[in-house]
Amino acid sequence: MKIKNAILILLLGMLLPVEADEVPAFIKGLDGTTVPNKTPAEAPENWLLAHVDVETTGLVPGYHEMIDIGIIMTDLEGNEIDRLFIRIMPNHPERTAPGAAAVNGFSVERWTERGFVSTSDAVDQMVAFHHRVADGREVLFVGYNAWFDISFVDHLFRNSGRTWRELYHYFVLDLPSMAWSLGIHDLGGPGMNDQLQIEAETSDPLKHTGITGAVSNVDVYRAILKKSARE
Repeated sequence: MKIKNAILILLLGMLLPVEADEVPAFIKGLDGTTVPNKTPAEAPENWLLAHVDVETTGLVPGYHEMIDIGIIMTDLEGNEIDRLFIRIMPNHPERTAPGAAAVNGFSVERWTERGFVSTSDAVDQMVAFHHRVADGREVLFVGYNAWFDISFVDHLFRNSGRTWRELYHYFVLDLPSMAWSLGIHDLGGPGMNDQLQIEAETSDPLKHTGITGAVSNVDVYRAILKKSARE
C-alpha cells in the first residue's frame, strides 16, 4: 500500500503545472541589444574598439573577482579616443589567490589607501564612459586572452543584474589569436614583444594595473596591424 501511495503521489506531482524559472535580469537585458546593419568592413566609421584589461583576485571567473579594469577606446586603426581606469573592491577579498596578489599587488589595505569603488558603481562608470565615448557607434571588445577578460566583465555585470552586451558586440577580438595568424606563436611574454618590436608591460605588481595592460594591448594591436600590412 505504501508503494502504491508513493506512486500515486509521484504521478500527481507530474500532472501539476510547473512554474517557469524566473528569468534573470541579465538575460532580460539582452532584449535591449541590437544587431548592427553594417560590418566594420562596410562602415568602419561606425565602429570603435574597446581595448580592455582586468586584474583579478584569481583565475576562476564567478569565484574570483575583478579588482581593477582599464579600458582604452580607439578607432579601428588603433588611434586612442579616450580611456578609463577603475579600481574595485571585490565582495570576497578573502578568496584572493596568492599568485594573483603577487602579480597585481592587491590587498584590502592598499586598495583602501589608493581609493576604490564598489562593483555596482564600477558597472555604472563603465556604462557612462561607453555611452559618452561611443556616442551610438558599435564597439568591439579587444583583449589579450580575451575570454579571461570578458568572462570577468560578464560576472561583474551579472552581479548588477545587467549584461555586458549593453556595451559591446557579441564578437570579441583576441590579440594572441590575431598574432598567431601572422606566425607569432609565443602567446605573450618577451618572445611576442620581440617579434612585434614593442616594449613589455611593467611586471612591478605595484605599478601593474588594468590601464597599463590596456596600453600594452593597444601597442600589440598597432604592431599587429603594421606587421600584417607588410606581409
